[in-house]
Formats: sequence, structure tokens, C-alpha cells
Amino acid sequence: MDVRDNAERRRYEMDTEAGTAFATYRVDGSTILVTHSEVPSALRGRGLGDKLVKGMLDLARMQGRKVVPLCSFVATYMRRHPEYRDIHA
Repeated sequence: MDVRDNAERRRYEMDTEAGTAFATYRVDGSTILVTHSEVPSALRGRGLGDKLVKGMLDLARMQGRKVVPLCSFVATYMRRHPEYRDIHA
């Protein structure tokens, strides 16, 4: 499943069999503030949230952005994955 940056809607998106999983953000210079993440309810508990966040963080890194995880799910993921410490703002 590929994660894409839908800059027009200010969210990272991932298509799933039950709809779109997404993480919304605000931009502050080269920093993104991730405010909310959501996976279709029918698919919760299957690890798709982790895949969404990993893809989002990989894209943010490739875009040269830092990430402020205001969403608790994203914050927990980043704490558990120190390999993203370099993009944590």
C-alpha cells in the first residue's frame, strides 16, 4: 500500500479495501504538524495505522521536512521507532 501526500487536502493518504486511511497536517515552513490520523473502522487493529505513519514519515524525510506529532497515535509510533528521531521536530 502506497502512501501519498495530498498537499491540496493537507493530508497523507493510503488507499485500503475499505476506504482511505489518512493523516492530516498543517505546514509551518519546512515542518509539518500532524494533527490527526484515521484508518477505516472496519480495518482497525490490522496494522494499517502503522503502515500509514511509516509511509508518511518516509515521505516527510524525502521531502526534507521535520514532523511535530500532535496526533497521539503518530507520537506513540515515533517514540517506538527511534529511526525517525532525525525528523522529529
